[in-house]
This record gives sequence, C-alpha cells and structure tokens, in this order.
Amino acid sequence: MTLPSTQTSSASQADRPLLTIVIPTFNERDNIAVICGRIATALAPHRFEVIVVDDNSPDGTSAVVEELARSDPRIRIITRTGRRGLAGACIEGMLAARSDLVAVMDADLQHEPATLTPMLDLMMSTDCDVVIASRYLDDPDVAAFSSVRKALSNAGNRLVRAFLRVQTSDPMSGFFLMRRSILVKAAPRLSRDGFKLLADILAQGGRSLKIGEVPYVFGPRLTGQSKLDERVLFDFAVLLIAKSAFGVLPTRFVSFALVGGLGVLVHLSLLGLMLFALNDNFLMSQTIATLGAMTANFFLNNILTYRDQRIVGADLLRGLAVFCLSCSCGAFNNILVAHLIYTGTGIWWLATGAGILVGAACNYVLSALTVWRRFEKQPDREKQVHQSDAALAKGGGDLGIPQPPSLSR
Repeated sequence: MTLPSTQTSSASQADRPLLTIVIPTFNERDNIAVICGRIATALAPHRFEVIVVDDNSPDGTSAVVEELARSDPRIRIITRTGRRGLAGACIEGMLAARSDLVAVMDADLQHEPATLTPMLDLMMSTDCDVVIASRYLDDPDVAAFSSVRKALSNAGNRLVRAFLRVQTSDPMSGFFLMRRSILVKAAPRLSRDGFKLLADILAQGGRSLKIGEVPYVFGPRLTGQSKLDERVLFDFAVLLIAKSAFGVLPTRFVSFALVGGLGVLVHLSLLGLMLFALNDNFLMSQTIATLGAMTANFFLNNILTYRDQRIVGADLLRGLAVFCLSCSCGAFNNILVAHLIYTGTGIWWLATGAGILVGAACNYVLSALTVWRRFEKQPDREKQVHQSDAALAKGGGDLGIPQPPSLSR
C-alpha cells in the first residue's frame, strides 16, 4: 500500500467543502430536487456538499437523488435499509460529511435554504459551536403552525429548557449548523430514535457549548405529508425521560414502557368490568383483561414505539397474531403469577401488578426480536426508477442547479 503524495493530499484538502448540508428524507420525491436547487443558489459563493439520507422511501426519493448526483458531484446519497428514524439518519449523514461544518435541514421546503448564509456567516465570524435557526428569536408567532402545534412547540421548548438546562430560544428546531467535531464526540450517546436531535445534542454538550442563533420564518409545506404530529409529543416525553435517567435507558425501551403503562390502564379497566360482569371470577377476568391489554399494546406500539417499522394493511392482523404468540410466554406467566398471588393473599391489585411486571419483561424481549422486523416492506426498485423519471420530467428535466467549474468532472 502506498501513501498519497503531499501534492495530492494538498489538492484533496483544497477540494474539501466548507459546509455539508444533511437532508434526511422519507417520501420526499417531489421536494428533493427543488431543495437542492435552492441550496445551490443560496450557497453559490461557497464550496459545499449535500448528503441526502433516505430511509428507502417507497416513492422513489433515492432514485431521484441518484439521478441528481450523476450530474452534480456535490450531491451524495445514503440509502438506509432495515432501519429508520430521523435522528439516526441525521447522525449518519453528519458522520459521513467531508467538511468541518455540518448543517441539518428538512426536505419539505419549510426550512428556507437562504437562511444558511447568515448561519454560516455567524459560525465563521465567532467561536460558536452550534448555530440554530430559531423560529422564536424575533417573533414568537410562527405563521405556518396551527394553534395546536404552536402550543405543543412552545410547551416543548419550555420543558427542554427546564429539564435539560438548555439556554436557547428554540431547542427543538430541526434546522441548525454545527462543528462536526462536536457531533463526533457526542454521537455514541445520542438517541437514534425520535425527531428532536438538536435537543439531544445540546443536552449532551451541556453549558460548555457556545450557541448562536439567527431568525428564520418557518414556511408552509408545499407537497407531501408532514412527519410531525401529536405523536412527536410522545417522542419528546420519551427523550426527556431517557436523558433524565442519564442516558442509561434506551429510548425505545422507555417508549415500550410508557405504552405498557397505558396498557396497565386498559388492563385494570377491563379487569374491573369483567369482575363485575362475571361475579368476581378472577381467573377468567384476568385472562380477558390480559388479552385486551396485549391487543391495545400491539396497536399503540405499532403507532408509537415502532412507527419507523410500522405494520400496515392486511399485515396488521398477522402482526397482531405474531405479537400475541411471541408474548404468550409473558401472558402465561402474567396469569399464573397473578392467580397464585391472588389465591394466597386475596389482594387483587397486588396480584395484578406482579403479573404485569413478570409479563412485561417477556413481552419486551420477545416482541423486539420477532414482530416488527418480520413485516417490514422493501420498496420495489424498478418501480422507484419509473417514479424518479416521472418526478424529473415533472420538473422539466432542468433543475437549474448552479455548477462552478472547480467542481465539474
């Protein structure tokens, strides 16, 4: 093996981009070419690269980006299979960056690429570690937010500042720029699940991080469906609990446990109802309550804990069957332990609690290993290519992405 010459190494350093923009995508075929063109226009004076991290979108997003990359070497694509999650996609893209500065933004056109210029200027002119595009710096009224989403976002920001001791006006922003060295240091302890990567990074860095902010206006989504909804509040609660526990609990386990807590309410409600309906026949009532709670837990975990591997359509019933089968060991132990304790003590709530704890341990391990992976759909690559051609044709084939001669091949 021979090492490159000093001259070659120097040339390689000169070709390194100043900034890498990481764009996580899932079903953003109609937006991705537009956002790449706007980024190129906004950063025309600078050397940059765009890394699109796509979670194997069934709409052909990866194929569109691959086509763009053939004509513009500044665009790169990472297609992830068998794993999903916004935070994890961002982390992978940032670690793959060739530049010392990395930015994260969405592909849905709600993050204005022109804002990258003042963010980069602030980073270059100060000793900031992180520069955040804040929705609340100048005006707390965010025009593109519904009243419900405004309330959720404001509440989330207050909770982040209180629990994680983060001093910024918008710790839940999805649009930020930072030094890659900070990310590399924090990466082993960052959660790969969920949506709020910035809050996680700031929590890991603590008060030692120097934070800058620039204002921006959060725009409306033009095409596609938003990845953010009320379920993000659940993700946020999971993140707060995990980080409040010093990061020793995996976020997916925390999510599973919270869903289990909701399942307890279902279990107790059904148990009380069945005890009344069946004249205090505890064994039969406990069995019905357990099956009802298992069903509720499956659907809640499918929507919340495993929504990146969500089972849909006809597979739902098969998924429920596999879930119940995989949890049959836990259910059997739940019923057995509860019955034995109730027989010995006559205390129904103590018997039920012990049964739930024993069953939950089995349920988490077995469901994590056997259920959601089994039904994950793999996109049809041939269909994606046709969708890519249609998307590019829709845009007229000319994306108008400026190409400086120094980056031509």
